[in-house]
Amino acid sequence: MTEKWLVGVDLGGTTIKMAFISLDGDILYSWEIPTDKRENGSHIPAAIASSIHQKLSEYKETKERLIGIGIGAPGPVNEADGSVEVGINLGWKNFPLKEILERETSLPVTVENDANVAALGEMWKGAGKGAKNLLCVTLGTGVGGGIIVNGEIVHGANGAGGEIGHITSVPSHGAPCNCGKTGCLETVASATGIVRLAVEKLSSGQHSKLREFDVVTAKHVFDAAKQGDELVNAVIEQVAYHLGLALSYIANGINPEKIVIGGGVSKAGDTLLVPLKRHFTSFAFPRVAQAAEIVPATLGNQAGVTGAAWLVKEKILPSL
Repeated sequence: MTEKWLVGVDLGGTTIKMAFISLDGDILYSWEIPTDKRENGSHIPAAIASSIHQKLSEYKETKERLIGIGIGAPGPVNEADGSVEVGINLGWKNFPLKEILERETSLPVTVENDANVAALGEMWKGAGKGAKNLLCVTLGTGVGGGIIVNGEIVHGANGAGGEIGHITSVPSHGAPCNCGKTGCLETVASATGIVRLAVEKLSSGQHSKLREFDVVTAKHVFDAAKQGDELVNAVIEQVAYHLGLALSYIANGINPEKIVIGGGVSKAGDTLLVPLKRHFTSFAFPRVAQAAEIVPATLGNQAGVTGAAWLVKEKILPSL
């Protein structure tokens, strides 16, 4: 009997990553296409369908090989109908992604928030493998997250569960956040937040390697930290403090086995993880801190397609 494949799709603002994945979670073929944002992203489902069809032709396979499509999409997802309530970078508002993609492909589709999908990927095949209670944080341009309890994503009352980046970290006089609030974790622990803190510190006149650059990036900040730059180390300490405090709040509520740190900022490695673990341990309930292992994500850009494929296996396959 021919082995069936899962299709994982990770929909980003710049590129759409796709993969054919085995039932064991092994990536068989992966590729990406540019995200077509013309006319408020209305062409995206057709582009995904066309690309899947094209790849099947390339590999001399038919659609019968595919069980279904799992897709991670930016923004809150309506669990009932698989529509994306708001996709700011795509121009979507209450966009019926599941309905259109099923029509375009004639395959069953399941849709989930992209940060949640990355968390599922790390749980299945990555740094969280074997853990059923897991907290996954993505530190990139923003701060995303997924909370998994007993192997299930926490969606909450209206799909806003896991919005780790919008825990208030600076209660008074915090920087404005894209969500409309001020002082969110995202304003201090994202790549943009770290750069903002570093530029603020530079105004004090203190010596720093960062003064060599016209435009400071998060990579510059972490490179300078590894070279012992005192100003930058004070910034990293500030970031680790706020991140450790926010993670302790959630961990005290769910008592996770693993806390997985992913995204571009996580590439800083021990420069960030060592002070983060120290602050987390000081803030979390001792038994919670004892149980929670803080680890870097291992799947990188493949976390999204892997988690999306897991959704197909868990939600579509049993009903076929």
